[in-house]
Amino acid sequence: MARPSGFAYEAHSDGTVHITHHARRATTLRGDRAARFLGEVTAADPQLVMARWTGNYRRGNERTARAHPRNQG
Repeated sequence: MARPSGFAYEAHSDGTVHITHHARRATTLRGDRAARFLGEVTAADPQLVMARWTGNYRRGNERTARAHPRNQG
């Protein structure tokens, strides 16, 4: 699986965080969620953290998983 890229975030003075993916807004975080995100994004790989927080980290293996025997019928 390829490493996530193209994510950026912008923290505003009112405590809101906007996460974008290729210049399109992916999500907006407020309050406690924004604070947790800011703490996590500084401690780990920012691209991976933003991909996880936006839900854009599950890409590429859905078709393969759907065909696996344990996921059949």
